[in-house]
Amino acid sequence: MNDKPRPLEGIRIIECAVWHAGPGAAAILADMGAEVIKVETLEGDPERSQANLGAVRFDDVGGPDFSFLFELSNRNKRGICVDMKTPEGRQIFEKLIGTADVFLTNLRKSTKPKLGIDYESIRQINPNIIHANVSGYGPHGDMSDVGAFDPLGQAISGMVFLTSHDEPVLLQSVVLDQMTSIAASHAVMSALFVRERHGYGQEVHVSLYSAALWLTHSNLLATGILGKNPVARWDRYRNSPLRNCFRCADGKWLMGTNHPEQKFWPLFCQVTEQDELIDDPRYADVPARTGRSEELVKHFEGVFLARDRDTWLTALQSVGLMFAPVQQLTEVIKDPQAIANGYVQAFDHPSLGHITIPGFPIQFSHNSAGTHGPAPELGAHTAEVLDSLGYSSSEIDALRDQGIIA
Repeated sequence: MNDKPRPLEGIRIIECAVWHAGPGAAAILADMGAEVIKVETLEGDPERSQANLGAVRFDDVGGPDFSFLFELSNRNKRGICVDMKTPEGRQIFEKLIGTADVFLTNLRKSTKPKLGIDYESIRQINPNIIHANVSGYGPHGDMSDVGAFDPLGQAISGMVFLTSHDEPVLLQSVVLDQMTSIAASHAVMSALFVRERHGYGQEVHVSLYSAALWLTHSNLLATGILGKNPVARWDRYRNSPLRNCFRCADGKWLMGTNHPEQKFWPLFCQVTEQDELIDDPRYADVPARTGRSEELVKHFEGVFLARDRDTWLTALQSVGLMFAPVQQLTEVIKDPQAIANGYVQAFDHPSLGHITIPGFPIQFSHNSAGTHGPAPELGAHTAEVLDSLGYSSSEIDALRDQGIIA
């Protein structure tokens, strides 16, 4: 058990958000020790009923009530169910806001004032609060009140054309939702730092659109400079052997990326026992090799098929060439390098048992971070949280009987 303190211990976050982009940010902040209280309606976050990820279903693993996505988005949190449309429910919510450092939501622009969870309403209760918003397309413009999901953010940002196909192709596994969550957690921590230094809270806003453009910063910058779409297609036969992937004798692949190419070309030829290519005038420099990339790649395809992947990796890495294995995720969760750094970790889940989960990507010399609890069952901590706000057992029972909490 890691007894190092977590960086955000003592920070309280109140969340009114659904699906992943938004709740995922609070989960990251909870990884770092923030106390996150997820406020749900009596029906709960609709993500709770999402039992599949594309064509993959999780019913057989976690049971009919288990949602992989809800677990992803809401690990480490405490959950309460409150009907905020009732005066009593609103009072509970306002008491929570009064104790909070951060309020996080991804509900639509027009919905927030109706529920009294927009920045102006929230800061009347707690002037120094950080009000964090996640949207589809940003707080301004004609699409500011339009809902969105991960694929729509990938579409409008051009990400779907960065996958080497002529038709749109999605990057799967909620990759943009996760990027948006990372960006939103970054925004919250920055605002908390400003408040610590300068004493004021503020509203921050991140969108699927903004996060996608941040993720593809280099592509967008290149387009702005060139005035046209840069060639983004990955084609092995249009790339140098030094920046390419090859199948080995055991059917496994490796990937190389070696710059500057002219420096590493002779060494690459020597290690692969192709010394005759070093002084071949057809391949004398980068422009010459670029013009003959297809024949070179096809030549080295045969070379790499002579040995298994581990043998090649040992030979290439031992002389300073940069190559790495191309791994399936089933290999990643058992990879000694990932395990040594805590990038994947063992976790005892109350319903799934002993499983392997992603670790936290940052290592601190004096702190710890990462998953420390499962996502809450619907309303699991309602009574506990209300008790901390000063409600008596009889008051909590009465609120439950009236259908105000669950």
